Amino acid sequence: MRVLVTGGAGFIGANFVHTTVETMPDAEVTVLDKLTYAGNPKSIEGLDRVNLVVGDIADMDTVDPLVADADVVVNFAAESHNDNSLNDPSPFIRTNIEGTYTLLQAVRRHHTRFHHISTDEVYGDLAIGEDRKFKPGDPYKPSSPYSSSKAASDLLVRAWVRSFGVEATISNCSNNYGPYQHIEKFIPRTITNLIDGIRPRIYGTGLQVRDWIHVLDHNSAVWEIINKGRIGETYLIGANGEKNNLEVTRMILAEFGREPDDFDHVNDRPGHDQRYAIDATKLEEETGWEPQYRDFAKGIHDTIQWYKDHEDWWRPQKAAVEAKYAKNGQ
Repeated sequence: MRVLVTGGAGFIGANFVHTTVETMPDAEVTVLDKLTYAGNPKSIEGLDRVNLVVGDIADMDTVDPLVADADVVVNFAAESHNDNSLNDPSPFIRTNIEGTYTLLQAVRRHHTRFHHISTDEVYGDLAIGEDRKFKPGDPYKPSSPYSSSKAASDLLVRAWVRSFGVEATISNCSNNYGPYQHIEKFIPRTITNLIDGIRPRIYGTGLQVRDWIHVLDHNSAVWEIINKGRIGETYLIGANGEKNNLEVTRMILAEFGREPDDFDHVNDRPGHDQRYAIDATKLEEETGWEPQYRDFAKGIHDTIQWYKDHEDWWRPQKAAVEAKYAKNGQ
């Protein structure tokens, strides 16, 4: 199988490339990545049967020949950081909307199977303590430029399936954690701060709830959807991992032998969503998928160890990330 992975040098995409190479010995993988700050070629360095093409998914001249040579396109490429989208929405519009449009036109032209990676944030948020989870048919209520741009990309995929017969599926996943995640994100930033002896920071009260899933579980679900999912359908990927940010911070602090309140509160993000929760019943019933990494504490322990063992991967980015947050009072 010839697999084109867009955004394959980013966090989830790079892990997907590793999984594909390790579990599919006959697969040939082409990674198309713009290598913005969030894409790191070291994340896929040295992998057999992987070819990296540096380019923009919104550039048809780059995209078209790669799609023509692929059996399946898996679109991980996205601008995905809420804070960045508040500061400058324009890259989110280009990559998440224009880029998805460009890919859809190419897969339409070449009759190539397409899977689109999205986020649970397109559904907005839920009330803390509410006995409800997101389901595939829920209305979209995005609250940031990032989630709005991802919502728009999902709608484009649905339209191209219905109007042009594109063979596509969509998955919306909850918050991922694990190796190769950029250190601007909550869990790796907390870990690398503690490695450097810096007190972690928590937005506002820290009571915002996220539904955590290990990145390897996410990617195993993606392959199940590609192989068994129904064309035109949306599948939600989640592992029943609801925890608030305060709980997660204290779990990480405990792993470092620090006191549970050894952190600082900082200014909350504008429009900060309160709770995400995924109902993955449709995915489980139709494909038989189930998560393997159910022990969040073990997953956090292993993730901390990965960042300790791979300082050469994240260290070059650390000073710039902290300088940006300091400028915003965070």
